[in-house]
Amino acid sequence: MDISNKVVIITGASSGIGEATAKLLSQKGAKLVLGARRLTNLENLVKEIKANGGDAVAIKADVTNREDCKHLANIAIEKYGKIDVLVNNAGLMPLSFLDKLKIDEWDRMIDTNIKGVLYCFAAVLPSMKSQKSGHIINISSIAGRRVMKGGSVYCATKFAVTALSEGMRQELSPRDNIKVTCIEPGAVTTELRNTITDQDIINNLAKRKEEFEYLEAIDIAESILYAISQPSRVNINEILVLPTGQG
Repeated sequence: MDISNKVVIITGASSGIGEATAKLLSQKGAKLVLGARRLTNLENLVKEIKANGGDAVAIKADVTNREDCKHLANIAIEKYGKIDVLVNNAGLMPLSFLDKLKIDEWDRMIDTNIKGVLYCFAAVLPSMKSQKSGHIINISSIAGRRVMKGGSVYCATKFAVTALSEGMRQELSPRDNIKVTCIEPGAVTTELRNTITDQDIINNLAKRKEEFEYLEAIDIAESILYAISQPSRVNINEILVLPTGQG
């Protein structure tokens, strides 16, 4: 299915999966509203997209702020007249062992990974319900299926995203023609690990990366493209994408 002229909002678009998705979808003709906290990175990305013939706008947005999420939706409607797809990609992963009591990091993960998903969902839902179409892409994780030591709080947030995705699908797909897809990546080479401050976790991940080849951000971008490229009768509910070598 042709996605040209689809209007897509992508959060966390300044790097990693969000950036790779923006580049790929722009090549396929989508019109993009890109949100992230790092505006300079977004503006550079938009320049690159436009230089290659694409159409995108950069908006500084923190998904933990409800008004920022509403602003993203409003810009999409003002500039392009509709919202076809929301890619709820913004997330944090400061893994730590529970006994380190990194409570501030727990709060930031809950605010970003759960509340941020809900705030952006709430921002786009009225428009999607009005037009009787839309697609919510929620980026969860293999951590939304398996709990790992050192990742209890992160896993809890991603279990929540997976549960929310299924609830959204059940409530919205049959009644309002709004598709919902939960994408669950395994280990991916992104900046997510840069937020980790627990040295024990850092050491463990360094050893782990020697064991198998991680996914690249483009691999997840391709799965997003696959989900939104399906005909109207097809809703891809879940996509689990693991590195070949990950157990």
